[in-house]
Amino acid sequence: MTTLKSNEDGRQHWQSAVMDNYGTPGLTLVRGEGARVWDAAGDEYVDLVGGIAVNALGHAHPDVVRAVTEQIATLGHTSNLYVNPVAVELAEALLDVAGLSGQGKVLFVNSGAEANEAALKISRLTGRSRIVAAEGAFHGRTMGALTLTGQPGKRDPFAPLLPGVTHVPFGDIEALRNAVDSETAAVFLESVLGEAGVIPAPDGYLQAAREITKATGALLVLDEVQTGIGRLGTWFGFQQTGIVPDVITLAKGVGGGLPLGAVIGVGAAGDLLKPGQHGTTFGGNPVCCAAGLAVLRAIARDNLLDHVSALGKDIAAGVEALGHPLVTGVRGSGLLLGIGLREPVSGAVAKAAQEAGYLVNPVAPDTVRLAPPLVLDEQQARGFLAALPGALDSTTTKDTD
Repeated sequence: MTTLKSNEDGRQHWQSAVMDNYGTPGLTLVRGEGARVWDAAGDEYVDLVGGIAVNALGHAHPDVVRAVTEQIATLGHTSNLYVNPVAVELAEALLDVAGLSGQGKVLFVNSGAEANEAALKISRLTGRSRIVAAEGAFHGRTMGALTLTGQPGKRDPFAPLLPGVTHVPFGDIEALRNAVDSETAAVFLESVLGEAGVIPAPDGYLQAAREITKATGALLVLDEVQTGIGRLGTWFGFQQTGIVPDVITLAKGVGGGLPLGAVIGVGAAGDLLKPGQHGTTFGGNPVCCAAGLAVLRAIARDNLLDHVSALGKDIAAGVEALGHPLVTGVRGSGLLLGIGLREPVSGAVAKAAQEAGYLVNPVAPDTVRLAPPLVLDEQQARGFLAALPGALDSTTTKDTD
C-alpha cells in the first residue's frame, strides 16, 4: 500500500494518478474511529461530513468490522444468480423498518445513482415515459440519474440527456399539479434537497405530490438516498409525512461505509420489474449486506433515532443561539443540517473549521452542510458549537471554496 507521508504528499499522488471529479482534495485521511478521523500529519478532526452522509455508524465501528470480517470469511460474493441468505435477511429488515413488511420488494444495487437509474427503468414499465422532477434536486451523476437532477451546472456538459423529463420549482404544489398528467410515468422527489443546500420540502408538499400522482396514475418515487436510514431521526423521511411512496430509493447510510444501495417497490410497483429487465453484478453482495444488517441492528439497539433527533435539535438551537451576524438560520432536521450564511463564504468557513479540528461541507456558497455519523456524541457537538464562531469570524466576503 502506498504510504502517504503528509497531506501534501497525498495531494500530489492523487493529482498524478486519480482523475478529477471533485478536484484534488487538500486533506489526506488515513484513519477513523467513530466520529473522529486523522490525517496523514497525525492531526485529529471531528468528522461532520460523514463521507457525505454515508458513515452512519462512523468509522471502524466494531459491529460493522465484525460483520464484514465474518462474512468475507464465509461467503464473499454470489451474484444475483443464486440466493444469498444475507441479502434476503437485509431485504426483510429494510421492509420491516420501513413499515412495509408484506407490502413491498427490494432490489439491491451499489449506489444512490444506480438506485435512481433502476427506479427510472421501473417507471418506464408503467407504459408511460414522461417524468417530472424538481429544480435543484440531485439524483446522481449517471446519465439517467443526471437527467432527473435539476441542477443545470451538472447536466449541461453532458447534454443531450434523456427526453421527456420536466423540472418544476421545488415546493410549488400548483406547478407540480400542472406538470403531472395521465402521460406521466413518475414524479421523482426528495424530502430534503440535500445537495442544493439542505432545503426541506414545505409542509404539505409531499402529501400534495402523493394526491396528484394517485389521481393521475403516476408513480411517486421518493429519493431517500441521503435522508434514509436514520439521518432525519426516523428510519425514512417519508415516515414523517404520513404518506407512502410507490418507490423508495436509498443508499449512503445503509451500507455503513460499504457500497450498497436499494430500491423498494411498494405494492404493485414492487412487481413491475421482470426477469431480465435489470442486472447488477455486485448488487446484494453478501459482505455489503452484512454491513447493512449491522447498521440497522446498531441503530435499533443503541436507540440512535432518538439520539439523532435530539442532538440535531440541540445543534440547530446552539447555532441559532450564537446570534452570529453571518448566520441566517439553520435548515433541516436530525443530523442533516444546513447552516445558512448571509454571504457566499461557506468555503472559507469550512477551511477555518478544519483548522479548528472540524470537517464540514460547504455544499453551497452560502450554506454549510452537517451530515455527521449518527454516533456523533454531545461533547463533540458542543465542541463544534464552541469552535463555530471563530470559523465564522475568520471569513471574508469572498468565498474561497
